[in-house]
Amino acid sequence: MRNAFERVLNAALLKGFVAGLSYRLGGLGKVRVTRQEVELDPGRRLAQPLRIGFASDFHAGPTTHPAIFGDLLAAIRAEAPDVMLLGGDYVCFDAENVAVLADFIAGARAPLGTYAVIGNHDIWNGRGIIEDALRAGGAEVLVNRNVALPAPFGDVSVCGIDDPWTGAPSAGATFAGAGAVRIYLTHSPDGLYRLERQRFDVAFAGHTHGGQIALPDGAPLFHPSGPCSRDFCYGRYDVSGNGPLIVSRGVGCSGIPLRLNADPELLICTLR
Repeated sequence: MRNAFERVLNAALLKGFVAGLSYRLGGLGKVRVTRQEVELDPGRRLAQPLRIGFASDFHAGPTTHPAIFGDLLAAIRAEAPDVMLLGGDYVCFDAENVAVLADFIAGARAPLGTYAVIGNHDIWNGRGIIEDALRAGGAEVLVNRNVALPAPFGDVSVCGIDDPWTGAPSAGATFAGAGAVRIYLTHSPDGLYRLERQRFDVAFAGHTHGGQIALPDGAPLFHPSGPCSRDFCYGRYDVSGNGPLIVSRGVGCSGIPLRLNADPELLICTLR
């Protein structure tokens, strides 16, 4: 039923024409840079600050005009983060739409690496094609595993879990052997629901789009499904016994090519 609905929606959106018109009229919003700082506990101090870039929910396809990815790439290059994290949902409707992101993925590579997790739309539409495209662009795909960053951040591990509901998440495997400082990368805030008592110092999630259509004060008109996604729709949240969870508005559009009071976002987080 979902695939049939998406075929109808693809036709109604004139295979991207409506998204292009929306972009030119400002309906997809303007890429904004949001900044956060996270102070580590004294026992886990870093030799120097680590600047982390995070972007999610690209939804390449007829709902998102490709020019928005160029705008995002320009913002990443201007900010020059040390490491780049990608939060999933790279496509809408068809895995082959990931080809639109090829230049972005290759251009967004950071000095300490680019690391990616997979979202529900990717799994619905064919994750193998999408994972191959990410790797071809130089991103390391993390599915229930972690990797240590290069020196001087060898104690920092990026821990990426599979999508909390449509994937096969395993927090035990995700954090196995992780370093003293742990960055938790999950497509959805519901990664907290799948945490299984594991510890992290900062977590990044997307999926919610900040509602995609929100009131002027940012309150979403539509809340996503999922116990943690409903409660943690956008912004920074303190998590008992862990570091903060930071939820991004994402970049592209799902369903309809329109963002209102929920601009596309590049998150820059400095870990000190």
